[in-house]
Order: sequence, then structure tokens, then C-alpha cells
Amino acid sequence: MKVIASLLALLGSAVAFTPLTSVKSSSALKMAIADMPGNTAPLKVFDPFNLATLGSERTLAWFRAAELKHCRVAMLATTGYLVQGAGIHFPGMLSYDVSFESLSTMKPLDAWAAVPEGGKDQIFFLIFLGELISETKEQHYTNGGELPTIVFPPIDFSGVDEVTLKLKRDRELNNGRLAMIAIMSFCAAANIPGSVPALAGNPAF
Repeated sequence: MKVIASLLALLGSAVAFTPLTSVKSSSALKMAIADMPGNTAPLKVFDPFNLATLGSERTLAWFRAAELKHCRVAMLATTGYLVQGAGIHFPGMLSYDVSFESLSTMKPLDAWAAVPEGGKDQIFFLIFLGELISETKEQHYTNGGELPTIVFPPIDFSGVDEVTLKLKRDRELNNGRLAMIAIMSFCAAANIPGSVPALAGNPAF
């Protein structure tokens, strides 16, 4: 099941790499990234490895979509980690021999390993379903369409003016970037003692 889901997910996202008839110059792509949400003080256009110049505008759109998805997942993961670290968890049993309470006391990788295979398959299927829905829109985001939204009904921002919408997008990306750093730090602190001095001695890790 996991292998099939992974292959289908790769197949579904392959459309992002369809060939282009024209490729924009590096300077044009740099201008494009400067106009995208997420360019805020103090770093503005932060691209030390010049990833924005790899490929075309469609490649850049794919990079931004990937960043946005990782931001959203990282925000959920960080929130979940903090809630679990505070001792809050679902009641009852995840399976016949694994309780939510026992999972809340484990390190992230150990908790994942304790999830039954059937539960993991359900998670992979939901991820695949989300990717399938976002990657099979009539107008793909690498071809001028909207960036992926969540599977569940999103908040309607249709009546929001452009300035406010840009502000909200900037906030989402910046919060997501911070969350990516946070969840990586949490996992490192939980698995490599002393790797994150700021978290040393914290009972949640």
C-alpha cells in the first residue's frame, strides 16, 4: 500500500516538470521572486544558493508550492509537538495495544514507529489524496494557477484587498519557515542530547 501510494504521488506531481517552450533568464527569475509573497525584512530575497535561477518560472512556482506545503506541515507538527509536550493528548486507544497517552510520552520517531501499519497506510493515503487534489486542478500552479490550498474547505479570502492578502501570505510563509526550524530543532533535541542548547533540560524533550 505504501509503495503504491508513493508511486501514485510521484506520478501525480510529475506534471510540474513538463517541458516549457521558453525559459526566462536568471535576472527575470530574480525579479519574479522579489515580487512573490514572503520577501520581508530583515532578509528580503534570501536565496544564497540561487535556487530561483534553476529552470524556469514554472520551476520557481513549483519551489514555492513545495515551500508552502512544508510550511503548513511544519506549523501543524510544531503545534502538535507543543501540545503533546504539555501533556495534552486524545483519550482512549489508537489501536488495541497502543494508547494515545503512551504515544505522547515517546520521542517523535519512536511514536511514529509505534503507530500500526494500518494507521500509517491511512496517513499515507490522506497525503496522497491531498496531493492528488492539489496537483490535478484544471489550471496547474506551475502554469499560472493558484498555489495549492488545503484539502478541507479553506477560508474564503475573495473579499480581501490585495494589500491585506499579501500581508496574510507573508505571515503564513514566515511563520511556516520559523516552524520548520522549530520542528527540526525539537526532533534534534529529542534524539541527540545537547544538540540544541536552548532546549537543554526541557522536560518535553
